[in-house]
Amino acid sequence: MPQVTVTIAGQTYRMACGEGEEGHLEGLAASYDARIEDMRVAFGEIGDLRLHVMAAIAQADELHETKRRVAALEAEVATLNSINASRDERLERIEARLAEGVQMAAERIEGLARSLNGAGQG
Repeated sequence: MPQVTVTIAGQTYRMACGEGEEGHLEGLAASYDARIEDMRVAFGEIGDLRLHVMAAIAQADELHETKRRVAALEAEVATLNSINASRDERLERIEARLAEGVQMAAERIEGLARSLNGAGQG
């Protein structure tokens, strides 16, 4: 199993990860480290543990908001798909009625043609 070394808030950690996930894990650690540094600048030296907790909560909040937005978009897509399905069904009914009308018109034309042929022969 691959391992990577990351640095967060000045501390080095060796972590295992899945094959091919090394860069992803390093990127996550760098993002978390940057978040802690931003909070250190904003709040000063309030203790590493507190900074870690605040950074974790901030990232959890972002994740929660992202999940909420994804759920809202999925609901919107479902609504749009439902509207499209309804339109498709309506279009199919219109096409069926149109085909029925064309068939009826063709039968009437054939009937008229037969009657005109019969009248012309007599």
